Amino acid sequence: MANSEKFVEIRHARKSYGSLEVLKDISLSVDRGEIVAIIGPSGSGKSTLLRAINDLDSLSGGEVWLDGVQINKTLGHREYEKHINAMRQQVGMVFQHFNLFPHMSVRDNVTMAPKLLKGISDKEAEALAIEQLNHVGMLERIDYYPSQLSGGQKQRVAIARALAMKPKVMLFDEATSALDPELVEEVNQVMKMLAEEHMTMVIVTHEMDFAASVCDRVIFMDGGVVVEEGAPEQVFRNPKEERTRAFLRKHLSVHGKG
Repeated sequence: MANSEKFVEIRHARKSYGSLEVLKDISLSVDRGEIVAIIGPSGSGKSTLLRAINDLDSLSGGEVWLDGVQINKTLGHREYEKHINAMRQQVGMVFQHFNLFPHMSVRDNVTMAPKLLKGISDKEAEALAIEQLNHVGMLERIDYYPSQLSGGQKQRVAIARALAMKPKVMLFDEATSALDPELVEEVNQVMKMLAEEHMTMVIVTHEMDFAASVCDRVIFMDGGVVVEEGAPEQVFRNPKEERTRAFLRKHLSVHGKG
């Protein structure tokens, strides 16, 4: 279980695109080793908030902290580039679409970032690739190319690629929503395994059963704000807010179960 240490902190996050306010003064934290699910309707700001954690979507206002260091510092251009690149190496991110390099083998997809960004040797990178591909059950596909893999296999390789950087926190942005239904579970099993290993994770998901069974805490967002948060059993079975209840009636298969 997570301890009380705030590991990821978001303080008064705001994000606007012109007149459209996507995030409206959001503050929340994630403890070390905690698994947090973010749920909510499309357009509620979930993915924008997740991407703000490693400054892929820069905030219009507010701060993001990781392990006591502010990520989105306002520095000169060169200073900022050096700073954010160092911080991003501590944050693994898995997207809805796999973003594997199609012209590279699985081996090269996993070893490239550690070699380029951390400067480790080919031998060390190879050992990392073997370790992490074995971790996600994809070692036997190490010399395959993405075109030879199913969607679920591609996503497991994407997870191995993120893990090869030895991140402090893993972010999952609808990691299974592009998969055929029969392939979802193989990716969910990998995420469950990481949860059992107490990897700090923030998961944007539309899979309520998965969130209920794996996560320590659930955050429900709507309209750019956090409407409700709490333990899965509280949010899913006894939500306090009508907006949460309305969302659950449409989307949650476990709602109302004893």
